[in-house]
Amino acid sequence: MNSSLNWSQTLRSYLDKRLLWVFMLGCASGFPWVLIGSNMSGWLTDAGLSRSAIGFFGSVFTVYAINFLWAPLVDRVKLPVLHAWLGQRRSWIFLCQSIVLLCTFGIAQFDPANSLVFTSLLALCIATASSTQDIAIDAYRIDTFANSDSHRLPQASAMAVIGWWTGYSLPGYLAFINADSIGWNGVYLGMCFIVALLMLFTVLVKEPISNREALQQQAEARHAQYLGTKSPLVAWLTVTVAEPFLDFFRRNGVRVAITLLLFVFLFKIGEAFLGRMSITFYREVGFSNEQIGHYSKLIGWGATVLFTIVGSAFNVRFGIIKGLILGGIAMASSNLMFAWIAATGPDEQLFLATIIVDNFTSAFATVAFVSFLTVLTGQAFSATQYALLASLGNLGRTTLASFSGSLADYLESWPLFFILTAVMVVPSLIMLLSLKGYFTKILAHNESSKQT
Repeated sequence: MNSSLNWSQTLRSYLDKRLLWVFMLGCASGFPWVLIGSNMSGWLTDAGLSRSAIGFFGSVFTVYAINFLWAPLVDRVKLPVLHAWLGQRRSWIFLCQSIVLLCTFGIAQFDPANSLVFTSLLALCIATASSTQDIAIDAYRIDTFANSDSHRLPQASAMAVIGWWTGYSLPGYLAFINADSIGWNGVYLGMCFIVALLMLFTVLVKEPISNREALQQQAEARHAQYLGTKSPLVAWLTVTVAEPFLDFFRRNGVRVAITLLLFVFLFKIGEAFLGRMSITFYREVGFSNEQIGHYSKLIGWGATVLFTIVGSAFNVRFGIIKGLILGGIAMASSNLMFAWIAATGPDEQLFLATIIVDNFTSAFATVAFVSFLTVLTGQAFSATQYALLASLGNLGRTTLASFSGSLADYLESWPLFFILTAVMVVPSLIMLLSLKGYFTKILAHNESSKQT
């Protein structure tokens, strides 16, 4: 907690130029969710596919929930040619963006209603490349703002969130306002240009400096001694595969580690269910693609940017735990406004109010959540450990949320559906309260490490 800072000092802390690089890479992280998320949902809805089919199409996002399985490769493998040019983190980001570009161009050549299987395969490739890119981008941010710099974590998290929503909302806005005039195939061709621009950003940002390799070499020496082997390859493999997970449980203890993992898994499930069905809900209630573009994408983006900064400033001054508790309660409450829309119909003023409130609560909670995950990672294996935590958070957003359409069909009531999404956050808040004392100790330890 940094309540000793006044508001002027808090705002000046955002002038750190490293935050610009975090923002730019955040844009790259959010953009693929447009391609296989809201844009695809809009395209499939316009093509006449059922809610269940649209919900299950989102199962391609499952890879975000399991990307920790190959995260050790992002931590440890040096890509030929690209590593010498861009460094460990940016080389992986650039490779993944290249794959996204090729697959986006491929989707633009087909009609998903007639080529659903092939479109799904291309979407799966985008999701795999994007989830791998996220590993490297999150590790980039953690390497740039180490735990000893923990007082800046809310700012870095805010820039990551603002970047994510900028990469998600602005291209989504452009897509929806042009979908009726140029068609969805034309929209996806235009998206290729955005991918190319993001690749240019990746080349321009600076590679962070960290002691990651030295810490990994120390881990290899420990493993070689423990295993009684002189083989560098065996030590490399055991450190790559096992050490990130062993380190996480060793630092936190088994009981606390399991509670942490359960909290991360449960915190944003309700938001995930709502988000997966939001576009379909808007269209069924009676909003046009253009209205969705203006309100949900453009105005929603502006609200997210503003409220993310407000939320991060709150977290800087009053602490991440308070931010999580307040954000979780507000996030659940805002879901009830969607039930109000379902009961009243396509009222533009209510739609605007709902978008503003939803983006405020989501941004507030997300900043605290990202900061929370960052504090829990170690410097030696930041990519793998953050990926493990983020994967659990994404499990609710991806795998379980694939059943959101089936749940909506079963309930046959949009208001009841949104009420259930609000209730889903309660278990995670109970767990968070049980972790409050432990997390306070972690922050105090990081702060003392910085001072020494």
